[in-house]
Amino acid sequence: MRTIVSLNRKWAFRKGVSAPPEALCPEWDFVSLPHTWNGIDGQDGGGDFWRGTACYVKELSKAELPAGEKYLLDFPAVNASADVYVNGRHLCRHDGGYSDFKVDITGALQDKNLICVLADNSRNDRVYPQSADFTFYGGLYRGVNLIALPAAHINTETDGFPGLHVTPELDGDKADVKIETKVVNGDAGLTLRYAILDAEGKTVAETETEAAEAALTLNPVHRWHGKKDPYLYTAKVTLLKGQEELDSVSARFGCREYSIDPEKGFILNGESYPLRGVCRHQDRPGIGNALLPCHHEEDIALILEVGANTIRLAHYQQAQYMYDLCDEKGLVIWAEIPYISAHMPNGRENTVSQMRELITQNYNHPSIVVWGLSNEITMMTSTDEDMLENHRILNELAHRLDPTRPTVLACVSMCSIDDPIVRIPDVVSYNLYFGWYGGKPDMTGPWLDTFHEKYPETPIGLSEYGAEALNWHNGRPHQGDYSEEYQAYYHEEHIRQLFSRPYIWATHVWNMFDFAADAREEGGENGMNHKGLVTFDRKYRKDAFYAYKAWLSGEPFVHICGRRYVDRVENPSRVTVYSNQPEVELFRNGESLGKKTAEDHFFRFDVPNGGESRLTAVAGDCRDEILIRHADAPNPAYVFEEKGVILSWQEISEEEGFYSLNDTLGDIALNPDAAELVQREILDRMPKRQGIFGEPPNEEAEKRRKEIQKTFTVIRMVRLSKMEIAKEKLLDVNRALNGIRKPSA
Repeated sequence: MRTIVSLNRKWAFRKGVSAPPEALCPEWDFVSLPHTWNGIDGQDGGGDFWRGTACYVKELSKAELPAGEKYLLDFPAVNASADVYVNGRHLCRHDGGYSDFKVDITGALQDKNLICVLADNSRNDRVYPQSADFTFYGGLYRGVNLIALPAAHINTETDGFPGLHVTPELDGDKADVKIETKVVNGDAGLTLRYAILDAEGKTVAETETEAAEAALTLNPVHRWHGKKDPYLYTAKVTLLKGQEELDSVSARFGCREYSIDPEKGFILNGESYPLRGVCRHQDRPGIGNALLPCHHEEDIALILEVGANTIRLAHYQQAQYMYDLCDEKGLVIWAEIPYISAHMPNGRENTVSQMRELITQNYNHPSIVVWGLSNEITMMTSTDEDMLENHRILNELAHRLDPTRPTVLACVSMCSIDDPIVRIPDVVSYNLYFGWYGGKPDMTGPWLDTFHEKYPETPIGLSEYGAEALNWHNGRPHQGDYSEEYQAYYHEEHIRQLFSRPYIWATHVWNMFDFAADAREEGGENGMNHKGLVTFDRKYRKDAFYAYKAWLSGEPFVHICGRRYVDRVENPSRVTVYSNQPEVELFRNGESLGKKTAEDHFFRFDVPNGGESRLTAVAGDCRDEILIRHADAPNPAYVFEEKGVILSWQEISEEEGFYSLNDTLGDIALNPDAAELVQREILDRMPKRQGIFGEPPNEEAEKRRKEIQKTFTVIRMVRLSKMEIAKEKLLDVNRALNGIRKPSA
């Protein structure tokens, strides 16, 4: 029988080593796996995290190995490329930092063995990802296992194949379950026993045959029905020689039917099942992507707490344990490869291998319902024939490897809905940031309506939307102030629009958790993307978290917003309470301020703000409390001030019917005088930019940048461009705009 042992302890490690050493180097650092070398520098900003080749070395005595006739090293993931050596002999090259691969080391083993892995996350033009808004942590960040096998065994080597593929086909209360496997070094004397076990471990169907596939029937069948009933069976295949069991593999699976309807959205087992959820990156403070099982468990617990029923696992294959948890908890999953941001003509082979591995390794998970082809791939270059052909190949491959699941594309907002790339997958979602990167939050729903009206046969969803929030606070929140209050407002507006449109097949908030993007310089904490509903360390749920919980969770609760916004100037102070209960009563220092109902679950109270006030919200049996204090002036600790921009929102005067710095560049372009003024005094003074993720500027990037600019307000563009511009100059431009009349409606 196969034996699996962990090899995670005591690896010698050194960065900058690009060839295997002849012996263990005692002067190197010793680390245990999982491990990344970018746990610190990949999160501190500057875009300068170390990228290159590092060496991991381990001694292994053959006497330590379990009994077996064949030995494999199992790498759940090495980022981004790996070369594996045993005793100086090169055995494997693997490109792709998020999928499992196995290496046959049998023929290289000696009595004493030196295992060497060269892990490489350096820049190149052929292995994805290379340009993206997250840190590419290098290392053996999911550990290493050794697998001992008999000579005749079930194949788990090829593309990380788990040993069996399980395909249920449902017909009412019955399911015909096809189980496929592969045998290595088999002969005529071997047979295969196929069995299905129920959730309690009882065998409910079984057969024995020499064939590499079998069909078993479940009658009646217990369906996997998302969070409501995530029932799992186990398929088991045992390789036999007479009555002797040589090898065995198993996999859990679920029996479910689903469809994605362009009018009705997601349908699970014949019932409407609107998918409302989040995206998830896999990193943590200090340890990067070198996660332990407890980290995945905590993430799943928080996602369930917010009430989500779907996760887009972005932008790469994630740990098998994460998919297992999603199966167990009934979360519906979008799984994708890191074909992202910039098409690389030399990267086609890598997209194919990563898609093949993603599907081969994750085929059995009932939680997965779509395979993602790419994300925002038209961001830096327009669609050309090479890009289209790459997507057609991936789409065909996905359907050939898995005819049961549709494909999906995550399109960047600037990608035209008429672009031919949008027509390739079965399902489409868009990444729209109206209200953050320009525009207004109320533009999202109408944009989706426009798509739906023009292409009524294509299911449309929202794959990313969000706004950044740190520990900044504002009684008059504005787009771009990075305040917790604006993020909450932004998501309130999106909840109203998205959850009232049943045709939207899925919505995924960007992001469930703050995550590292080392090149970022936003919000006062460099190296991070702060769009999470929960902080990077998972210790603080932002107010927007509770806005979704009010709509999605059945767990009774009440939450007063503004917990970190204690010192307040405004009087009265507008206080928002989120709850999924029908009525909320708010008390100030024990005195009731009244009871309110709210169909949208967002309860508003005007609270007298004098001295110190302890606010208590009561909704049924649920209570929550916060403290606020009156302040004569804004607390500077609450205000984010970007370097080079010293004009506050309150100082921008607006005249009805006239322009101001708070108008978008697209609106200003409608008036030649206003457009000429802003071009001369603002746009022409902006520093020359590199590409969105630090690439050299090019014609396509510049063209797309100008398209994005149209949705930005002038002051937002000034802030994002990091312009060194005096307050007086901005006020002069604003006064001039106040004198230019807008076109009449």
